[in-house]
Amino acid sequence: MVNRHEQIVGRILGTEVARPFTILIGLSEIGMAVWIVSRIKTRLNALAQITIVATMNILEFFLVPDLLLWGRLNSFFALLFILIVYYNEFILNRHLYLHQKA
Repeated sequence: MVNRHEQIVGRILGTEVARPFTILIGLSEIGMAVWIVSRIKTRLNALAQITIVATMNILEFFLVPDLLLWGRLNSFFALLFILIVYYNEFILNRHLYLHQKA
């Protein structure tokens, strides 16, 4: 029952703002999920996801690797996620779109 996310935010931004920022990040993730389900501006959504996940993981890799569940190996899983998002939006969806037009 360790609140790892709040510890990470606290180490990076300061413990006094850790809780509100962790809640804000969680609400933003819910908003992103709603955006994904809505299928509105899917390419912008994919680019936002890729940018946010890459930025977050680069910061964590250098600033708080000791707090990550798998240490610096977390970056590998983040890269896999980024590749899946990219493939889904920019390769798979493009092929489906082109196939539907034909």
